Amino acid sequence: MSSSIVEILSADEIRRTIVRLASEIDERCRDLSQIVLVGIQTKGVPLAKMLAKQIEILEGVKIPVATLDITFYRDDLDSIAVRTPGKTNIPVDLNGKTVILVDDVIYQGRTIRAALNAVNEYGRPKHILLAVLVDRGHRQVPIHPDFCGKKLPTAREEKVKVYFQEPDGRDAVELIRATS
Repeated sequence: MSSSIVEILSADEIRRTIVRLASEIDERCRDLSQIVLVGIQTKGVPLAKMLAKQIEILEGVKIPVATLDITFYRDDLDSIAVRTPGKTNIPVDLNGKTVILVDDVIYQGRTIRAALNAVNEYGRPKHILLAVLVDRGHRQVPIHPDFCGKKLPTAREEKVKVYFQEPDGRDAVELIRATS
């Protein structure tokens, strides 16, 4: 079985999407001093850093970026591939803050459910919001992004692959379809 690859977002489209998401975050969360962007390992981390950089360009405010590994909070460890846990680094107190969880793709919602559990181990935020680059649907839990770069209806057997300059050497979003 082979696959076909369709580019969904180019590097320039990703750049424009990040500008738009950062603007939406700025509009909705007026007190930027109370925001913490929490990137979910692995691809949520570079996305959170890009959003923080763009907010700083727009508003001149440096937003703290935290990294969160949710491996041990998942409810489906027995059904996913073996993986080495990433590093969690929460450099600021989350109590009373607006935490924006950041991930590249939302699919079934299980990663975000696990991230919600993990965040509560580090404090009690005032609000928790969700920002994603791509929403591909097929939710198994009632979780939906507050900030979404692109809604992309997919078939369950399709895959969405996100590439960022850091660490992949290029920016792109691709849809991978199995073909026979």
